[in-house]
Amino acid sequence: MGEADGGLPWTAVVLTLFPGMFPGPLGVSLAGRALAEGLWALDAVDIRDYARDRHRTVDDTPFGGGAGMVMRPDVVSDAIAANHDPAGGRRLIYLSPRGRVLDQPLVRDLAAGPGVTLVCGRYEGLDQRVIDAWSMEEVSVGDVVLSGGEPAALVMLDAVVRLLPGVTGKAESLEEESFETGLLEYPHYTRPQVWDGRTVPEVLVSGHHGRVARWRREQAEAITRDRRPDLWARYVEKE
Repeated sequence: MGEADGGLPWTAVVLTLFPGMFPGPLGVSLAGRALAEGLWALDAVDIRDYARDRHRTVDDTPFGGGAGMVMRPDVVSDAIAANHDPAGGRRLIYLSPRGRVLDQPLVRDLAAGPGVTLVCGRYEGLDQRVIDAWSMEEVSVGDVVLSGGEPAALVMLDAVVRLLPGVTGKAESLEEESFETGLLEYPHYTRPQVWDGRTVPEVLVSGHHGRVARWRREQAEAITRDRRPDLWARYVEKE
């Protein structure tokens, strides 16, 4: 379980200037337990190990001027070449605000493969030539600016790892989550039935499974329509 083709576990190789950030939160809870059990593997590689001078320099000033520094293509390319086999099936992804937005279909695609090689940028980002030379996919976790690609990599890996076989206990719980059906998830309730003067919706304690299913569907549709018109439009288009 959790093994990619060839009997190897699903593997994430992360190229970063801060390998100490990994596994981070991925080392606890379900992902951490799965990592310890060998259901997936993680290798955080220090890009500075591929620097070409005694100062371990990985960046330089941008051509054309401007603020900030740019990660050197020669150093990053050497790091990729030493840790990524294009024929091995792992997708090579650069975490970048310019990339396609990470969504659940992409997460499912990544989980179905043998793994990923993630490149985490810093400073003003990577020299465009190394992105082009390696035909790197660019993926963004949203319309925000982060200090580097590492937090984005953690988000992506958390989303993917939980879909791997054997990581999450009940497959049904994955199928009903937000985005899996194209809708945001319906509200949840648990005991006590009355709390702070607020009661659980009657339908959820009715014992009528058909009514419960209809209520949950209606709630998911209403929440999606009100909060994410973009998702609702895509959902309606598919129906």
